[in-house]
Amino acid sequence: MATLEDVLLPDIGDFSDVEIIEILVAPGDRIAPEQSLLTLESDKASIEIPSPLGGEVKEVLVSVGERISQGSLLMRVATGSPAANTGSGIENSSDDRQDKSAAKTDTAPPPSSPAPVASEASTPKTTSHPIPDQTEEIDIRLPDIGDFSDVPVVDVLVSVGDQIAVEQSILTLESDKATMEIPSPRAGVVTSVAVKVGDRLNQGDLLFKVQASLTNVKDKPGDDEESAPAPAATPKPESEPASSTQLPSTQPPASQARTRAPGEAERRKAPILPRPEDMAAIAHGRTPHASPAVRRFARELGVDLHRVKGSGRKQRILKDDVQQFVKQSLAGGAPASAPGAPFQLPSAPAVDFSKFGPVTSEPLPRIKKISGTHLHRCWLSVPHVTQFDEADITELEAFRKEQKAAAEQAGVRLTFMPFLLKAVAAALNQMPIIKASLAPDGEQLIHKHYCHIGVAVDTNNGLVVPVVRDVDQKGLFALAEELMTLSQKARDGKLLAADMQGGVFSISSLGGIGGTAFTPIVNAPEVAILGVSRTEMKPVWDGQAFQPRLMLPLSLSYDHRVVDGADGVRFTSLLRQLLSDIRRLLL
Repeated sequence: MATLEDVLLPDIGDFSDVEIIEILVAPGDRIAPEQSLLTLESDKASIEIPSPLGGEVKEVLVSVGERISQGSLLMRVATGSPAANTGSGIENSSDDRQDKSAAKTDTAPPPSSPAPVASEASTPKTTSHPIPDQTEEIDIRLPDIGDFSDVPVVDVLVSVGDQIAVEQSILTLESDKATMEIPSPRAGVVTSVAVKVGDRLNQGDLLFKVQASLTNVKDKPGDDEESAPAPAATPKPESEPASSTQLPSTQPPASQARTRAPGEAERRKAPILPRPEDMAAIAHGRTPHASPAVRRFARELGVDLHRVKGSGRKQRILKDDVQQFVKQSLAGGAPASAPGAPFQLPSAPAVDFSKFGPVTSEPLPRIKKISGTHLHRCWLSVPHVTQFDEADITELEAFRKEQKAAAEQAGVRLTFMPFLLKAVAAALNQMPIIKASLAPDGEQLIHKHYCHIGVAVDTNNGLVVPVVRDVDQKGLFALAEELMTLSQKARDGKLLAADMQGGVFSISSLGGIGGTAFTPIVNAPEVAILGVSRTEMKPVWDGQAFQPRLMLPLSLSYDHRVVDGADGVRFTSLLRQLLSDIRRLLL
């Protein structure tokens, strides 16, 4: 007789009020001792709770999203169920069925059968229960999924023509609190799919149509013993009498029955796992085994879980596995999933623009192909923060105009950029963290004791960044001359690879074009880049009155893994002071 037992949350260490993120069993499932029942997730770890006993789940008393502590009632399990009987019990039931069959055939034996024993073995299996070969198309609808409505579909796990089994996952839904895999209530062949990714579903909505067999005995656990024909179930023609030499083949000896019985008992006692044991039956593309929180974390990072190797129990993917995959991707340890991207990102949908009007196409310039891939990688792999500020360059601009004649005599054109380069170099030497780089393993910080600065140059073929070397050791006129040379080589397409390597910091100036501010992309492996926009005359309060001052907008983007927000602000403040009074460059 079955006994109803309460399953309580055991001692899980120094944790309390832990959230349930996944329930692995349902009412009616048979479980074994140590089989996982549910998954909890704290701030530090994911925990799978094993069953302390075996039996049939009668009632689940918790739900996904609920917070529980030690001693909380999880579910009720019926132990000592007849389904868990030993092999001897099954043998007895089999013998009872044979006795009943014998009694039935003894009452009305076939008149033409010269061998009653053979008739006893074959008649109940062939004439009393014919098995017609029939199929029907049934609708698979969304079952009751609790207190959820308008739940979006995030993954369709089967397609038309797939052979599915009972309890095989066919659909994945995701609400604000949980990810749910919907199992199939019937086995068969999928004939049509009525949903797609992005659809929002409610209880009773049509999901699939399945061609199912009316005689699919596997849909009813426990019926296979009675419905499976005996080895001699096929009747012999009436003209061919059964001889005594054929009796051993028509009814197996008791020793063979006893041999099979323990196997049947073991099959009945085996737990019904939350995932199908036969992985070949799982639809291609099914989401790997991971908790909803881990799946959400992976989607936020753009990581394809199919590419992540799980280190948890039964190859379950943990949050640490996703983080390790990202670290390896950033270090070049994993193959690129998209051109220049360390993560698996969905491809942009193809659009036929010609249906809207006339179009033409031309190849993307080579420089834009190369720089675009690099910028894409930098944007995805570097956590960007941009700090905005303004510098008063009224006196600096007046000094620059005073030196224009001297610069022309020296054969150079003195622009604002040489002044900016000198100020940036001085600020970098005072704050070397801004010109450091992060090692590929993410564990070391590389400090550079030189000051090469890249300057973005706009050309007809795209943006290039030649590098001005040893800026802190050169004068204004020398910098102006080198800038002129590099800019001309860039526009003529004659820059060498060495001309664009070795920079510790980059400057992108849009002041000659316009704009008030922008967010430049860090040119990795550098950790910061300065964006400069168009200067503007603004009224600035000096304590007594508003004065017209020439203000320069500054936009500093930096890698937040290396540069803290406070350091970013300190750098722009220092740069603003140097630009507002160039005499500070002499200190």
